[in-house]
Amino acid sequence: MILSKGFEIEMYTGTPQGEIVGLSDKIISDLDGFMREPDSRNVEYITQPSMSYESLLCALLSPRRKLRNYLQRLDNYTLIPGSTLSLQGSDRFVRSDPTNSYHDYIEHTYGTKVVTASVHINVGISDPDILMRACRVIRMEAPLFLAMSASSPFLDGKTTGYHSTRWGIFPQTPDYVPLFTSHAHHIQWVNEQLVAGKMQNVRHLWVSVRPNGDRRPYDLNRLELRICDLVTDPIALLAMTALLEARLIQIINNPSIDPLTQSPFSPAELITLTMKNEMAAATDSLDAKLQRWQDGSSIPARDWIKELYQEIWGIAKQQGFSCFLAPLQNILRVGNEAQQWLQLHKIGVDIQRVIAQAILATQERETELESKLCLSVRE
Repeated sequence: MILSKGFEIEMYTGTPQGEIVGLSDKIISDLDGFMREPDSRNVEYITQPSMSYESLLCALLSPRRKLRNYLQRLDNYTLIPGSTLSLQGSDRFVRSDPTNSYHDYIEHTYGTKVVTASVHINVGISDPDILMRACRVIRMEAPLFLAMSASSPFLDGKTTGYHSTRWGIFPQTPDYVPLFTSHAHHIQWVNEQLVAGKMQNVRHLWVSVRPNGDRRPYDLNRLELRICDLVTDPIALLAMTALLEARLIQIINNPSIDPLTQSPFSPAELITLTMKNEMAAATDSLDAKLQRWQDGSSIPARDWIKELYQEIWGIAKQQGFSCFLAPLQNILRVGNEAQQWLQLHKIGVDIQRVIAQAILATQERETELESKLCLSVRE
């Protein structure tokens, strides 16, 4: 069993020195394949669903190469890693489409707390009730993926105390999202939120994991993991995706894996537990102390990930994608992007220089991967 996978990638644009500059209006008008966010300082592209990790690597790199070439011609602009306005700019909203009423609502309700960059990982599951069970499990384990992906320790040129400032301040909406017991429960709940005005539309469900599809909440065909900070290295992103896919295959094949039946906690207690875990992972990422949903015991995020890795390694190997899972070990060994940046800052490198070095390293990594692993990538 191989599952289809796809990504929604949001990235900031700006100068090689790390100043974030709003360019999405120009990008959208001049390049195909890119979409605007409410704030013009970041831009989104989406990869088509694919079973193949090799194809996904090229699908991640190709739009970025096209965008980089365009930005270079525009005025030596570039793509900026990280998931927050690291150096400056959180005091203002820079609208990409002043006529959009939904963007009006977002700006006035949430301000720049939503002006973040991230990656959403979508994995195909066609049976809606299996999808709901998968969402229940992965929502309990989403903090592990945040711990691996954290890349936003700075805001406005200062450390914040978070490894993922993005998730630490992000306005999850509605305030309380239950564990959906069935597809019918999900449909009923979403419609209730729309009537009550707690959701402005079916997209306005901002939680760590949600079911997704072409006609929400009725026609659903994929799990969307929304908690991850932006992961600029495609190999690292594919490793996290491989962990998610192998875990989902395990869940699909074993109906007994379900927080509603395998945990001593009530559904409401499970939500409280995972929300606390999310905040712990946003603060300390791989070093966070988390509570297992299975029994409430405490475990460092890094150790829980290692356990899960060992548990699903055989599945990834059997399905032929264990080579894409293996780089996860490097993340656990050297730390995520936020931890690496904070270590540089700790030894005296100023934040602006940390970001400038990361911009260069990201571009060099993309060039290396294109030349070695994705020779088919062409403009």
